[in-house]
Amino acid sequence: MEAKTPLNNRYEFVLLYDVENGNPNGDPDAGNMPRIDPETGFGIVTDVCLKRKIRNYVEIVKGGQAPYKIYVTEGIPLNTQHKQAYLNTGITMPEKSKNVPDDDLLIVRQWMCDNFYDVRAFGAVMTTGVNCGQVRGPVQLNFSRSIDPILQQEVTITRVTVTQEEVDKKTEMGRKHIVPYGLYRVEGYISANLANKEITLKNNPDKTSYYTGFSEEDLELFWDALVNMFEFDRSASRGKMSSRKLFIFKHESALGNAHAQTLFDLIKVERKDDKGVARSFSDYVVDVDRDAIPEGIQLIERL
Repeated sequence: MEAKTPLNNRYEFVLLYDVENGNPNGDPDAGNMPRIDPETGFGIVTDVCLKRKIRNYVEIVKGGQAPYKIYVTEGIPLNTQHKQAYLNTGITMPEKSKNVPDDDLLIVRQWMCDNFYDVRAFGAVMTTGVNCGQVRGPVQLNFSRSIDPILQQEVTITRVTVTQEEVDKKTEMGRKHIVPYGLYRVEGYISANLANKEITLKNNPDKTSYYTGFSEEDLELFWDALVNMFEFDRSASRGKMSSRKLFIFKHESALGNAHAQTLFDLIKVERKDDKGVARSFSDYVVDVDRDAIPEGIQLIERL
């Protein structure tokens, strides 16, 4: 595995992104309509949705090769990924997942972290039959929420051919679900403490296992993914989605120099005109209270 620079700073971040005439995250329990908070009408995008886009970006940019392989991959069962760890470390895979010795479990878990970017970033529960342990990832995202309530619009479309043969009609109707425009905000956290935590093997105290090994190089790739992930995720159903602003709060220390909520409150997003209907990013004002940034915090803007 290539040399990596350990992560020595805690981070929080705020990403603003928007959607125009698309469905940013369909709700399967609501006929794939855009997700909303039913009490307020604000739009919601799950953390899982954004993690999928980040995974796809990393896989495209790095070609799916170690140490940037993707654990949660379409068409590959999780246990198939787990078996790779046992085969490549030479550890015998027990018949029952609960019977893996502690040191062996640390070794296969470390192999998973070393080879799969999303495991060492987001963590994973890898106890599904073929046991590779559990990892609590240093990178965590909240649900996204729209700045204003969104409109769930259902658009009827027509197709010039039919599905079934011998049907007495020439066209068929369909539906698309869109948000005419929505600006979303997601907040996240990156823990250097979880990235660098060391665990000593019980039967080999001279050898240590890092909790995930998420590094500065991994972090830079993560920032690139947040900026560019929508460029590689184009779809007629998702419309035009774009990353608009990325604010990064870098702490001087690994444990942090300020509360996360204090930093998030420094970023304010407001409509320019409360009477009109927002239909573009230019309808909003993004204000940063730079004078209130706490000591020991550096604000970095990537967009």
